[in-house]
Amino acid sequence: MTPTLPILQTKLQITILAVGSRGDLQPYCALAVGLQRAGHKVKIATHKNFAEFVSQMDFEFAPLAVNFQELLRSPEGQKLLAGQKSKLISDELFQDLLSDARLACQGSDVIIYTSLSTWGYNIAEELGVPCFFAGCIPLTPTRTFPFLKFAEVSTNPVESLLNYASYFLMEFVLWRRSRKVINNFRTQTLKLPPLPFLGRRFRRKVPILLSQIPILYGFSPSVIPKPVDWPDSVHITGYWFLDQAKDYQPPQELVDFIHDGTPPVCIGFGSMIASQPELLTEIVLEALKISQQRGILLSGWAGIASEVKNSDQVFVIDSVPHDWLFPKMGAVVHHGGASTTAAGLRAGVPSVIVPFFADQPSWGKKLYQLGVSPSPIPYKDLSSQALATAIQEAVNNETIRSNAIALSNKIKQEDGIANAVKVFHHYLGMNT
Repeated sequence: MTPTLPILQTKLQITILAVGSRGDLQPYCALAVGLQRAGHKVKIATHKNFAEFVSQMDFEFAPLAVNFQELLRSPEGQKLLAGQKSKLISDELFQDLLSDARLACQGSDVIIYTSLSTWGYNIAEELGVPCFFAGCIPLTPTRTFPFLKFAEVSTNPVESLLNYASYFLMEFVLWRRSRKVINNFRTQTLKLPPLPFLGRRFRRKVPILLSQIPILYGFSPSVIPKPVDWPDSVHITGYWFLDQAKDYQPPQELVDFIHDGTPPVCIGFGSMIASQPELLTEIVLEALKISQQRGILLSGWAGIASEVKNSDQVFVIDSVPHDWLFPKMGAVVHHGGASTTAAGLRAGVPSVIVPFFADQPSWGKKLYQLGVSPSPIPYKDLSSQALATAIQEAVNNETIRSNAIALSNKIKQEDGIANAVKVFHHYLGMNT
C-alpha cells in the first residue's frame, strides 16, 4: 500500500462520525481508543443519548440530531425491523443531522465516516481534509458475494456479475433517496457543486484528497476473507473490540446466579425493539423451560422480560458488557448485529442467531457455515420450540462448541485496532 495523504504533524484532531445504535457505535469507540493511545485527539460525533457513554471514555463528544432508539420505536422503525421498506429519517431530520455533523467536524485534521454516515465525505471535501471509511460489514463492490449477503459466495460467472452489479444498484437506490437533501446541503451550506445524477462515483473531477479513500474493515479475515477483486486500498484489520470487562463491577446477585449451576444461556436482542415484547418474553421463557436451561435475559432496547422477577432459573438485567458476560455462558442468543456477533465469536461460545433485518441474516448464515452456530431462526419465524431446539443444539453439540473455541483462538491472535492504526498512519505518511 502506498501513502497518499501526507500530513506533517504527528498529533491529529480526528472526528469520527458514528451514527446508529449503541452496537453500531461501540467498535468505533474501540478504534478511537487506539487512535488516542497513538497520541491523537479524538472527537466522536454521535447521537445525544450516547453522550455519557462517550464522555466516560475521555473522548470529546459532539451531539448529532436523531435518537435512534426513538426512531426504531416509531411506526417507520417497526416497519424496518419487520423487513419492510421504510424511510426511517425524514428529510428535515436528515438536514439537522448534516448540520450537526458539519459543526462537529470544524477544526478536524482527518474525518472518519462509517457505513451509516457516508455523507461525511461531503464535509471532508468542504474542509479540504483527508477522510477514511471505517465499517464493520463489507460494502465494497465485489464479484464474490452480493450486497449485504456476504454469506452467499459464488464463483458462477453470471452470478458473479450480478453480485458486482448489486452494489451499484443499491448505491443508486440509496443515493436517489438522499440526493435532494445532500445536494442542497452541498450547494447551500458547503458551497460546493452538486454531485451528478448517478452519485459521487460518477464525478468527472474528483478532489485529490478524495480520489482514493482508504477503507478499513473491522472484522476478522477468518470470518470474511478479503475478496480477490478488492483493491489494495481496502484493508481487513480484524475486529475492533472495546474492552470493558476490567472496569465492570457486576451485581453480586448476577455473579451468584452464574455460579449456582451449569453455565446459563444469555438471551438479548440489543437495539432491536420488538413490537410485542410481552409475546417475545413468553417465547423466550418457554424455550428455556423446554430446553431445561437457565437464562440471563438482557432486556435492552427490546424490553424483554422487563416485568419478570428473578428466580433460580432466570436472571433479568438491562445490559452487561459482552466481554465480561459471554465467556461465562453456555450459549448466546442474539439478533446477529455485527458487534454482538463479534463479541460472541471472541468469547468462544456458540451463538443462536435470531435475525431481524439488514446484515443480520447474513451473520446468522455465516456463523452457521463456520460451524459455530445452529441454523439461524428469522425473527418472523421464531417460536418457543424452534428456539429451544436451537439452544439445545448450541449447548450440547460438541462439534459446534469446539469450532467456536478454535475460531475464538484465531480472533484473539489478531489485533484489529493496532492494525487499523498502522494503516491509518501509513496513508497519512506518518511513522507508526
